[in-house]
Amino acid sequence: MKKIIIFLVFLAVIALPNVSNARTQEKKPVDKCLSCHTDIGSDEAASYMSDVHFKAGVTCAGCHGGNASVEDQDAAMNPKKGYIGVPKPSAIPQMCGKCHGLARTTFRNEYHLDDVVDQFMSSVHGRALNQSSDGPTCISCHGIHNIADVSSVKSPAYPTNVPKTCAKCHSNPDYMKKFNPGLPVDQYEKYLTSVHGERNEAGDPKPATCVSCHSNHLIRPVKDPRSPVYPTNIPETCARCHSNKAYMAEYHIPTDQYENYKQSVHGIALLQNSDLSAPACNSCHGNHGAVPPGVSSVASVCGTCHQANADLFDKSVHRAAFAKAKLPGCVVCHSNHLVKPPFDAMIAFDGGGVCGKCHKNMTSDPAAGAIIAIRWTLDSLTRGRKDAEALLSRAEQLGMDVSDAVYSLKDVNQSLVEARVQVHSFAATSVESAAAPGLKIVAGAQKSALAAVDEYYFRRHGLGVATLIITLLAVLLFLKIRQIERRNKG
Repeated sequence: MKKIIIFLVFLAVIALPNVSNARTQEKKPVDKCLSCHTDIGSDEAASYMSDVHFKAGVTCAGCHGGNASVEDQDAAMNPKKGYIGVPKPSAIPQMCGKCHGLARTTFRNEYHLDDVVDQFMSSVHGRALNQSSDGPTCISCHGIHNIADVSSVKSPAYPTNVPKTCAKCHSNPDYMKKFNPGLPVDQYEKYLTSVHGERNEAGDPKPATCVSCHSNHLIRPVKDPRSPVYPTNIPETCARCHSNKAYMAEYHIPTDQYENYKQSVHGIALLQNSDLSAPACNSCHGNHGAVPPGVSSVASVCGTCHQANADLFDKSVHRAAFAKAKLPGCVVCHSNHLVKPPFDAMIAFDGGGVCGKCHKNMTSDPAAGAIIAIRWTLDSLTRGRKDAEALLSRAEQLGMDVSDAVYSLKDVNQSLVEARVQVHSFAATSVESAAAPGLKIVAGAQKSALAAVDEYYFRRHGLGVATLIITLLAVLLFLKIRQIERRNKG
């Protein structure tokens, strides 16, 4: 029995190479086209020997049509056998789609091929090809006879080669004006100045390339809400890398930016309220030329939206002080990704205040007096308005007309906004000047409210006295009448 088992195992071992060779032969059918073109020294044939399709057993006829199993040229290139020669550009996606399209084939299943052709035809590139035969096709990015696996550094679609591949078209103004004259053609140059581009040029395949943000086959217009680079989608697109702790580990940067951004005033405005004017990642970091804002540039970055605040900061004592201490401007007080709504209590030494990071509430600190004065001015304005509103509400409840005073308080908001903006000058006098009109309005409203209340009680007291006098006169009149009646009876 043991001898039989050993014999069977021996037969199986001998048969395995034959099975493997048979499978290899199945994958590499006879290709007389390749043999002939190799014999005549064709460059295309030499290139195709290293093509992924050659390794997978695809003959020349797979793309060019015809019969690759016969030596006779006329028979091999017979149009009746499907020979097409060099495919027209517009036909290339459909040709590739025989394997890379929707159709489920044994070949596609064996090599786990995705449906990318239909995605391509729905993309901006597919639309460009429909518009003109000069439009991009599959071979524009993957090559022709020397197509390498995308995981190979030899492939034009390998991460470190993608920027150059895209730049072949997108850096050519003559080519791009055929399809989108308004599209910039300096994206590649900008990309090379970015952190992503510098690392990519150094051979690191992990940093973002064109396809990381725009996708590869299904590239949609930037203004399409389904595009990964549509404003409301940008934070999540960036987060695919920047929130991945394992992926970002070697770069030693935080991975909580997206979570913080979602909770910030910017994130809430963009992601929850769909305010497309709210900043996304690229608003501060750039898109193709993405770089972290430096210490000296943070205020300028924020100033693109908050110009008045930035102008005041540039003229303030903090500009030079922050630069000397290498502090990054606005983010020192407001943070960077987790920007919360500003509030007056920030101007304090403790209890959530930001001034205490650098200053002390001591006479030895020359800025302490200004900090206290600024906070007192803002509190006076907010408390004064609140008190005025309470007094006016009381007057209204008493039935007094104080509509003019109520309306005047609307202008206090503008004064309060201007005073809060002036905080970035870090000068108490500037804040006081901005708040002065509002304080005057508050004082006038309070005066009107108190006058209305006083008038109400004056009227009430006057009515009481008048009622008492009238009642007394009525009683006297009654008594007088009774006296007259008694006298007449007597």
